[in-house]
Amino acid sequence: MPNTTDTDILVSGGGVAGLTAAAAFGAAGFSVTCVDPAPPVTEMSDEGSDLRTTAFLQPSRDFLIRAGIWDRLHPHASALQIMRVVDAGGADSVPRSSHDFDAADISDLPFGWNLPNWLLSREILARLGELATVDFRPGIGTASVLTREREALVTLSDGARVRARLVVAADGRASPVREAVGIPVKTTRYGQKALAFAVGHDAPHDNVSTEIHRSGGPFTLVPLPDHDGRPSSAVVWMERGPEVARLAALPVPAFEAEMTERSAGLFGPLTLLTRRTVWPIISQIAARMEAERVALVAEAAHVVPPIGAQGLNMSLGDVRVLLDLAEADPDGLGSRAMLAAYHGARHGEVRARVAGIDALNRASMVSMQGLRDMRMRALQAFYSVKPVRTTLMRAGLGTGRAG
Repeated sequence: MPNTTDTDILVSGGGVAGLTAAAAFGAAGFSVTCVDPAPPVTEMSDEGSDLRTTAFLQPSRDFLIRAGIWDRLHPHASALQIMRVVDAGGADSVPRSSHDFDAADISDLPFGWNLPNWLLSREILARLGELATVDFRPGIGTASVLTREREALVTLSDGARVRARLVVAADGRASPVREAVGIPVKTTRYGQKALAFAVGHDAPHDNVSTEIHRSGGPFTLVPLPDHDGRPSSAVVWMERGPEVARLAALPVPAFEAEMTERSAGLFGPLTLLTRRTVWPIISQIAARMEAERVALVAEAAHVVPPIGAQGLNMSLGDVRVLLDLAEADPDGLGSRAMLAAYHGARHGEVRARVAGIDALNRASMVSMQGLRDMRMRALQAFYSVKPVRTTLMRAGLGTGRAG
């Protein structure tokens, strides 16, 4: 076939998960071509930059070390030692209960490390530049996929063709690769959206991630490095869609007053440091995580609301399992046996986590006072029994043991 490039792996998607997959497989010695129709935005102030943050939990940090990425990220990361859950669901917005889940109860390490998504793209791209095994093509997407028993033939949006032993679909919740191979998805819509932005505040965050529940969804502040000598946090504020539209349109002083009130005043007056970005909230899960010569990872396979730092950590769990299988049998890369093993290892856990986060999100949305009271009592019951508390923390990390 003329003008066809041969590669071990074609990664479709250049978000954080796709770039990490390219780096991990490239570092392991596989030849990788990675494409994405949108060139990555790597500066906070640039149009289209992703102002959300990602908290890498312990297993993900270990995988980033393996991929040769962590040394670049660590200097910019804010450690998350405590996950604090605050209930402000009374008749007013005053906190009425607060529970700290401390990583010291199960590990010598923090729960995780928080970084802005735009910075992740910048640093992972720098890592790809060090790897002769990786060919990254920004501004180019996947146009069509034809799979055979021994290979996949991919046509790109610029007309180029790539022959790969494995296609890794990391191309998002509307994945063109998933559509091309005919894998259906189940989607749950909540009528919610999320505002993502960064704030400055007077009170130190002390490496505590704080999730404040009232109604509509959680208001979460995640530690960032100081900004101009003042404590700073990333915020994800989930609400019903019309309320998010109203908040996004407010003048800055009015918005700052409302977000300070919604934060229950725990950090003093909040100052907006960035523009406000709006993201739709859904749950979604693919019926399968594999097809002939194709593996689905990240949001091509599963989407969850931003609760408990699960989304990207689940995605890196996908890539980790896929890489383990590839390294265990390099000659079987992309084979039916490898992909069946991948689906078997991941899909059950993914289904369970999607269901669990769906339940947590529905609980966070309740507006009736009686249901809000029940939510508070349930949290108090879970928290008060240490074995239950530590089991929940380990489950959240994705590990069954300390450390």
